Amino acid sequence: MSESFSELFENSETQQNVKPGVLLMGTVVSMNREKAIINVGLKSEGFISLNEFKDVKGELEITEGDVVEVALESIDDGLGHTLLSREKAKRIKMWRELEAAMNSKEVVRGFVTGSVKGGLTVDIGVIKAFLPGSLVDVRPVKDFDFLQGQEIEALVIKMDEVRNNIVISRKAVMQEVNSADREALIETLETGKEVEGIVKNLADYGAFIDLGGVDGLLHITDISWQRVNHPSERLSIGDKVKVKILSYDKEKMRVSLGLKQLTPSPWDNISERLPIGKKVTGVVSNLTDYGAFVRIEEGVEGLVHVSEMDWTNANARPSKFVKLGQEVDIVVLDVQESKHRISLSMKQAKENPWEAFEGNYNRGDNINVAIKSITDFGLFVGLPGGIDGLIHLADISWEKQSADQIVSNYSKGQELDVVILNIDAEKERISLGIKQLTSDNFTQYFSKNTKGSIVKGSVTEVDAKGAVIELAEGITGYLKVSEISQDRIEDASTILKQSVEVEVVITQIDRRARKVSLSMKEKESVEEKAAMENYKKQSPESNGSTLGDLLNEVKDK
Repeated sequence: MSESFSELFENSETQQNVKPGVLLMGTVVSMNREKAIINVGLKSEGFISLNEFKDVKGELEITEGDVVEVALESIDDGLGHTLLSREKAKRIKMWRELEAAMNSKEVVRGFVTGSVKGGLTVDIGVIKAFLPGSLVDVRPVKDFDFLQGQEIEALVIKMDEVRNNIVISRKAVMQEVNSADREALIETLETGKEVEGIVKNLADYGAFIDLGGVDGLLHITDISWQRVNHPSERLSIGDKVKVKILSYDKEKMRVSLGLKQLTPSPWDNISERLPIGKKVTGVVSNLTDYGAFVRIEEGVEGLVHVSEMDWTNANARPSKFVKLGQEVDIVVLDVQESKHRISLSMKQAKENPWEAFEGNYNRGDNINVAIKSITDFGLFVGLPGGIDGLIHLADISWEKQSADQIVSNYSKGQELDVVILNIDAEKERISLGIKQLTSDNFTQYFSKNTKGSIVKGSVTEVDAKGAVIELAEGITGYLKVSEISQDRIEDASTILKQSVEVEVVITQIDRRARKVSLSMKEKESVEEKAAMENYKKQSPESNGSTLGDLLNEVKDK
């Protein structure tokens, strides 16, 4: 027999004490393409896949004769083979080391390899641990991407071997490290001091800077004198930066930092470089609903309000006029150096079309236009320079008509000849007229027949209250029943009939409303007054006429 009875008994006793999961030291006896044969002192040799002995580069870490630590999986797999595991041995050993580290509160190191719901996965040797998001940093962190692929230090705070679950805390390590550093740093912090720090986290409103145990906030408005839409445009997590302490609250442990304050403000003496009225060139840096921001100098922006973008389109969207990055000519309207505000105008850098129109045309000039829109109060027409003019309803026709009747003869796009009635460049108003191109019978008639004149007319309408008298073609006046006679008359139709010719006195002329009031009973008074005037001009001794004779002559006419 190759083995003595005592050796067999010893091996048998050893095998009875060895159970699956135990760690054993074994010698690499031989290797083939797939497996390594390991002697761990049991009755039969064990086999382990060569893949368990390869490093991250895929190269073997063992040679024949090496002594390695392995875990026993099975003494007999049913075929008389002993099954061993190198990976399992590593895991068992690492688990024991982490358990010891947890009990002694020893710091462990690992690499962040991925993210899961609520946190990160961290490889500590061959063990995967879970780092909850709440334990990533001393401050709440929403985005953990900056730790991907990074080596971190942490404390093991929970282990569950049954569930194979390990929880670690990076926050705990940072708190311990920071507590000592913070105390020393606090004593040196003071407003106005320049310090160095590392960008720890980025938010929409700014960046958190680790000053070495104390975090400070670098607000987005204090990153640069230029407009910054997001801190990531200028900073990255991990960047080492020099900043200035703007304010420090020792009780609340709040530190406000500034980066732009390390360089001179471009707003200093800005009023001297950009006086009101100066025309300059800038680049559109931002668009909003209410206007466009234009960068005039490095770190100096001004606002062109939408009302100052164009002479003729005050309510259009800013994007209709300019695009980001476009170079534009502007005029400085106002400078508030202390508030870092500049008001600009694009339209005032161009010729004012209202003033240009006033320079090229005069009141009374005739001009051809096209209708742009029709409203309840008139017609808006296009004029040279892209501006509009208004033809008010009252200036469209001499005839008295309703608004609907007046505009019914016109349509959008129709070309018209008009006369310029008034130009007010300051108020950006130009009044035009159509009816002024033709003569007005009403005006002509009453330029000859003024108030108090005796005229002839024909009755066209009559009722109890009075009569409409046609004085000339298209011109009428109204004769109230009370103005027919000195005697009281109840019904005008009893005295006057249609087509009857009458003599009346013009008692009232309303040129705007084109209304005329008439009187028959005033005719006698007017005639007497005229006779008196005539009598005064003539001497009774020269012609022998008396006042009575003159009155009789007037009545006989």
